[in-house]
Amino acid sequence: MSSPAPAPIGVVAHYNLLERLDPAGPGELYRARDTRKGRTVAVRLLPAEYTADKPGLIERARGVTGLSHPNVITLFDVGEHDDRRIFLAFEFLKGQSLRAEMAGRHVNVRKAVELAVQMADAVADAHAAGFIHGGLSPDSVVVTAKGHAKIPAFELAASGGFEQSDGEARLRDYDSPEEARGQAPDDRSDIYSVGAILYEMLTGRRPSHRGASAPSASNAHVPVALDQVVLKAVAPNPDTRYQSIATLASELRSIGAILDVREGASDEQAQIARSTSVGRVFVTTLVLLVAAAILLWFFGRRT
Repeated sequence: MSSPAPAPIGVVAHYNLLERLDPAGPGELYRARDTRKGRTVAVRLLPAEYTADKPGLIERARGVTGLSHPNVITLFDVGEHDDRRIFLAFEFLKGQSLRAEMAGRHVNVRKAVELAVQMADAVADAHAAGFIHGGLSPDSVVVTAKGHAKIPAFELAASGGFEQSDGEARLRDYDSPEEARGQAPDDRSDIYSVGAILYEMLTGRRPSHRGASAPSASNAHVPVALDQVVLKAVAPNPDTRYQSIATLASELRSIGAILDVREGASDEQAQIARSTSVGRVFVTTLVLLVAAAILLWFFGRRT
């Protein structure tokens, strides 16, 4: 017999709220059951202050429900709860935030490049559809149980990003220098955010808006070619950054391929070294056995 479904702790539209989660953003976040589709989802209830532009926010958020990319946390639904608060229903994932994945340490260079490629691909898909994200950070990116990066559905862009309030996780720490100066973000601002996240994966810290040092200065495993790509992505002047995030993704893929070749070469050299070592041991053992046999024969004749 299957166990009965857990009793909901609340109801929002046709979603039964089952468990409250760490929100990593504004309002309340729940694991929920979509009673119409029969699937588990995540439901976020935004604070009441987000209702100031309720019709506009709902319209913009609904505009991104059509986005579909393997590295995007899909937004399924948006609406009003009790005519007072906005709710967002999106894909529920098993995994942890990139912040938790980093755990204050350098991420393996090859893994960091691959995660950045996945983020850049997802943002490129959004840019092609006319959306700017504006809210990427290690707190908002999820790394799934299979090790894939998933960036939040673009409701963040619709709400202009999450500001810090009441001790909640801050999701605007990776704003570009121009956004920090109060200018409107564009595609290049998202390029900066992806570059800044990659920079932190490689070095353990965020780049300075005034200009960053090369990641290899604090992580000897970072090749010079990757230094150049990362520093161009986080350039303080948006005109000197990559002008297309698809270009950034392509550059990172090329570096990933180079790292794979180097890793393969290193593995081959290690295999050769192991084979040589085994061969030397075999030859040495054989010589000792032959010498022992000769000595036994010699002393056997004398007796």
